[in-house]
Amino acid sequence: MDFKESTFMYIIGGIVVLFVLAQSLFFLIRAWRQGKKLGMSTETLKGTVTQSALFSIAPAISIVATVLTLSGALGIVLPWIRLTVIGAIQYEVPAAESAMEALGYTGGLSTEITSPLGFSTAAWVMTLGSIMPLVIIPFALKKIQKGIGKAVTNNGAWADAMSAAAFIGLISAFVGKAIVGQGDKAVLGDGAGVLSVSALVISMVVMLGFMQIEKKKEIKWLQPLAMPLSMFIAMGAVVLIAQLLPADIAWLEWRG
Repeated sequence: MDFKESTFMYIIGGIVVLFVLAQSLFFLIRAWRQGKKLGMSTETLKGTVTQSALFSIAPAISIVATVLTLSGALGIVLPWIRLTVIGAIQYEVPAAESAMEALGYTGGLSTEITSPLGFSTAAWVMTLGSIMPLVIIPFALKKIQKGIGKAVTNNGAWADAMSAAAFIGLISAFVGKAIVGQGDKAVLGDGAGVLSVSALVISMVVMLGFMQIEKKKEIKWLQPLAMPLSMFIAMGAVVLIAQLLPADIAWLEWRG
């Protein structure tokens, strides 16, 4: 049996999931009782729980996408454990790729890790990077919030500009990789080419379409679902494009 998906790994995954579910149920019960103490009606509490459950669908979809992205190299259990607790595609994927490249896995996430050393290294890199916010927040959150609050109070426009710049920078990194990202020449589909640009363009168009629908039809629940749905639609479209176009066009890469 593959050590990445052994019985031991599934037992660890099950324990982690049960712990997270128990923690969620604990705080749900505490919040419900506190709401009752504050005089909130049962209908209001039920509505809040329902809305929270619906809004959790969007991040859940993106988490599933991240698990599938990492499963080719790391198996299904480790990404499942990691993203059950904390994590996002913006961190988990680059962290895993960096660890793999340091150990000589040049094919990125399309290359399966076959050694326990490579597997444990990737697991430690992904985990330690996500632990730091949990360590920093209890000790520095008040100071950070105070500093941010002071900056916003003194110059709200500057704070908005900094926030927008950080978000645009993050998005630009993904856009740049799709257009001019250097991939491994030995791995088809790893570099920038027709498929990567197609995924980028389709996801942008679909996202803009969802935004217009949400704005014109005032469908508030669509807003948190727009991004993950755009990702899945783009991935499905790219699979279709790869099947319909001639292979020499579909798999053309100028930065392979």
